This record gives sequence, structure tokens and C-alpha cells, in this order.
Amino acid sequence: MSMKNLLFPVFLLIGHSILLTACQRDSAKLPEDVEERINLVENSIQAEGRKWTIDQRMEALKIPGVSVGVIHNYKLDWAKGYGLADIKQKREVTPSTLFQAASISKSLTGVGLVKLAQDNKVRLDEDVNQYLKSWKFPYNEITGNDKITLNNLLSHSAGLTVHGFRGYKKGRPVPTVLQVLNGEVPANNEPVRSAEKPNTRMQYSGGGTTVAQLVAMDVSGKDFNAFMKDEVLDPLGMKSSFYRVPNESEQLNLATGYLYDKTEVPGKYNIHPEQGAASLWTNPSDLAKYIIETQLSLRGQSSKVLNQEFTRKRLTTIKDDAALGVFIHSIGKAKYFQHSGANEGFRCLYIGDFDKGNGVVIMVNSENNKIIPELLLAVAQVYAWDGYSDSGIKLSQEKLKEYEGFYQAAFNSDFFLQMVATEKGLMLRQLWDGREIVFEAQSEFEFFNKEMQFPLKFSRDAKGNIAEVLAFNRDVWKRDPTFQPVVKKVINLSPEQLKLLEGKFRVKNNKELVAELTAKEGHIHVRQLWDGGELILVPESELSFFVKDNPYRTVKFIRDSKGNVVEIIAFGREVLERVE
Repeated sequence: MSMKNLLFPVFLLIGHSILLTACQRDSAKLPEDVEERINLVENSIQAEGRKWTIDQRMEALKIPGVSVGVIHNYKLDWAKGYGLADIKQKREVTPSTLFQAASISKSLTGVGLVKLAQDNKVRLDEDVNQYLKSWKFPYNEITGNDKITLNNLLSHSAGLTVHGFRGYKKGRPVPTVLQVLNGEVPANNEPVRSAEKPNTRMQYSGGGTTVAQLVAMDVSGKDFNAFMKDEVLDPLGMKSSFYRVPNESEQLNLATGYLYDKTEVPGKYNIHPEQGAASLWTNPSDLAKYIIETQLSLRGQSSKVLNQEFTRKRLTTIKDDAALGVFIHSIGKAKYFQHSGANEGFRCLYIGDFDKGNGVVIMVNSENNKIIPELLLAVAQVYAWDGYSDSGIKLSQEKLKEYEGFYQAAFNSDFFLQMVATEKGLMLRQLWDGREIVFEAQSEFEFFNKEMQFPLKFSRDAKGNIAEVLAFNRDVWKRDPTFQPVVKKVINLSPEQLKLLEGKFRVKNNKELVAELTAKEGHIHVRQLWDGGELILVPESELSFFVKDNPYRTVKFIRDSKGNVVEIIAFGREVLERVE
């Protein structure tokens, strides 16, 4: 995903710094007692400028249940459940509770397809139509003479459509794999087709993973769940995991999915015939076995499924940071492999390092995933992961000012960033929405934001000046010294005009998020009732305002035919409706 997609689907009015102040443990010794380690993680969540316990954070974010598994020194150090797997049944989350792993399914699918290559049943760099029997990929004028390979499909570099899948409600018709690929009723997706030439760029496509799923089925002669069970899950010891629809006897061990406001997903969860892309049911303990085996195989110390050669292939990036069913990122000299997942009612993430045998799996039965990066950082800090502790590098304000300026996206000339030196580090401001993100130095040219796992790497031109920045290891932004920033003038509105804008407004697609607006002298004061965040809006016209000190974060008031304010459009993307 490009940086223009970094917008959280939450109405974030408050402009607080994202730079974390999590406890530093890089010089401290890890407690020998596992209970002490668990206690440190549970009580070290940093958010909104203060420390939380995991229970407090779950309550504040309205997250029913969380399951965590922590890997240390190539072993599962501990696994624990928190909260409720099902609210109505008052059923608690345990380490064995199964969650929908959503797109994490793609990582295990990648292992299965690479195993076919290791067994000489497919080649990763050959046209997939050589292996497809029940269906052929319909090449067209877009692909020309370029062929799509398993390397392309598993690394999202095939140039295919269909980013993700919504799933199907229980009791409704469920399409076959071929109907999904062709976009035929009852499938709820468009056909999986070429949108651009393969190898052009990384373009995430669950549709491409579904093509890979069919390759596995056609080559093995098995349904996909049986193939994955025989070739991947059982050899890894993931005895609780499966890619099929749960049977009746398993229902009481499943987490129920919930929307942002704790509304239960109809039928408790959706069904995904796109098994390779989204249907895995598992838990952190089982996923930890996959992570540990990957780490050991990479060292040549285990080969339960893949040997060292093919594990290295699976973890080698094809395009940008995408490898085969997994994403690779670096923080300084440390390398990590990871994948996240998002099905309706479920969110999850796993991450493992290349060299030290550390990792974590976090799964929640909620669409609110905010606790996931917070827990990740708590674990990384407590266990002193490379790159996640304080780098010890503190650049002076004079040095940071070398990076200041405006940068234009190489992939889209309409997008600009501003880099600003601050006391907390180097601040990136997205000019299209005013979002501000603070980075700490990892080296003279490398910066990192731990919460978003967001790296920046700067480079100089021939004259020694900072000329461009590489974001997320894939998006290039070129410094533009001619760019003129927006200059806005604050106007004066009467108390009566400001009074007309007062009231409570809630996010249209999330009734739980309500903001209260109050008229003050010369401005509108905003208070986010869900977290207490505050900010000041100043007027540039009667109905158009912007955040004080950040002219790129605009708020527009919308009137009805009677002249009453009924809606707000915040930052060009969120609609809030007045609460009567």
C-alpha cells in the first residue's frame, strides 16, 4: 500500500504526537520468570500519552477479546487470552480459542505453494497456466506476452484485480472457487483479471492468492483444506488450525466476530470460499509454530516443511517489501517477516525476526485493531527487540533541519509531504490531509516510527544535499524546493455565527464516535467524547475551518435547505452527522 493509503478509518481530530514513550529495556535484563514477563507486557501499553493495562485498553477501545502468543529464543514463551470470545454466552478467550486469521492465511498458503516447488511439482517462475487444469487465467492485451507466475501471485506483483473479499453470511449461497475467479453469481466480487502488466509494482490482490489456491488444488488433486492439512498444518504441528468451514462440534471454541461498536457479526462470522486468501481458523499458539519453524529453517536447523533453500526463497522480496505470502521490513540492521489480517469482525497480526528467534501473534475479535500495534510495541520493548528499543542516536536540531522541506511523490505528482524538525524527532506531515507522524533516527539517513512500523530512508544528491526519501521501502518522494505551501487567513466570525455550529456530531459509519463542538471566542473547541482528545478549529469562511497550526486539516460544515448545520466533512474524508 502506498503512503496515500495510510489514513486510519477513524476521525482523528487530535494532533498528538505518535512518537511513543514506551519503557526502554535495551539496557535492562529480561526477567527470568515468565510471569514477570507477562506482567510487564500487560502493564506496559503506551497510548494517548499515558500507560494502560491490557484490560483498561480493551475496555476503552470496546474490544471484546484478545489472544496473544509471544515467541522468545525460538520457543513459545507464553500464550494467553483476555476478555470474551462471545459476549452473549459470556465465554472467555483462552489460548486455544480459534480466531479467523483473515489475510494471515496467505502466509501459510505461501508455504504450501513453495512446498510444491520444493517437491518439483511446480516452478515458481513459470506460467501458472501450465499447472491450472480446471480453469485457465484469461490473458489479455494488458499482459501482452508477459506471463503470470506463482512468484507474481504470492508477492502481489501479478498486476491483478480484487484486493480483498467480504465473505458470505451463513445460510446464504456460497460460490465455488471458479465462480469467485470469474466474478459469477453468487460471488460478490469482480472477476480476477489483469489490471496492469505483471512485475510493474506491488499491487495487493487477494484474487491472485485465489488463483494460487486453485494451482494447489489442481496440482495436488485435493480440496484446499486437505492439501494444507497434509502438506503444511500437520507437519508444523498446527493441529487446531484449518481452512474449512467450522463444524458444529467446534463452535464453542470459536471467537465470535464483532464490529467497532461491539455489534455481533450476523451469524457470528463470515464464510470465505477464497480459502487461500482469507479462511484460516487458528490461534496464536499454532501460528507461533509456523513462525518458529520459519526461523529455524532459515538457520538450517529444521525442515518440517521447507528446507533452508526454499525458506530463503519464500522470504526473498520480489517487489517492494513483498515476498512469497509474507512482507519483509527492516529496522536499522534488524529484519522481520510479517503479515496482518482483517475479516469482518476480526483483526490480527504476526511478526517474527530473522536472527534472534523473537516474535508475537496478536488476534482480536473486533474491527478495532488499535490495540494490536500497541501490544506489539509493549512486547518488543519488554523483550528488547532489535530496532524497537531506543536506537541511542540523537540527531541535533541543526542536523534534523537538513531534512526539512517539501517532497513530491514520484508515483503521483498530486501528493506532497512536508518534513519538519521537532524536539521529538523528524515530523512528517501529509499535506493532503494534515496527518502528522513523528520519526526517530536509526542512523544518519534512516528514521523509523515504531507504532506504524514505518521506515524512512533519505539520500543525498551529487552536491551532498538531501534529495529524496524512500518510504516503506517502496515509495520514492523527491524533494521540491520550488513548492509553495498553503497560506490560509483566519477571519473573524461573530459569536452568533459560531453559536450556530455548536452541537454533538457522530461519525456516520461508526455511531460510537461522537465529538462535541462548542463556540468559543473566535474559534470552535472540539472534544472527542470517546477519548477526551481536544483541538481548536479556526475559521477561514463562515462554514470552512481548519485546525489551528495545521492548515491542511480542514473541517467543513454542511447546511440543509433550512440553513441548519446537519453534517461535518472532516479532513476531506470523514462525514459526521449532527446528533439531535
